[in-house]
Amino acid sequence: GENRFLSNFYTTPIVYDGHEYRSTEHAYQAAKTLDASWKRKIREAEKASETKKLGNQAPMRSDWNEVRIEVMTDLVRIKFSKSPLKEKLLMTGDVELIEGNHWGDVFWGVCKGKGENHLGKILMRIRSELNSK
Repeated sequence: GENRFLSNFYTTPIVYDGHEYRSTEHAYQAAKTLDASWKRKIREAEKASETKKLGNQAPMRSDWNEVRIEVMTDLVRIKFSKSPLKEKLLMTGDVELIEGNHWGDVFWGVCKGKGENHLGKILMRIRSELNSK
């Protein structure tokens, strides 16, 4: 719906680690691996949904669980650093942002009322940073 722009699957170019990606999801999935050929394969995927599958097949970097929140924060910060997405995020005001889903992701979001909502928290943190500038 109208809040689709908040999704990592939303198509908007993002430059991360010296490469341009079609979406935040593309960049996030590529960051899971240190293997250059897998990174390229993920970067060149047409759809964000394809990158998720590829990211789960790629050899995972050993420190991924320790760095994934920091990586996501960096990517979301980059995504919302430019217009018009910056203004759209700011227009959400001070409403609580929840990454609701039906596929059981209780780390990044909330499913059936349960979850840690890390993506929602990151979005609110970036919104707060933008408001303070």
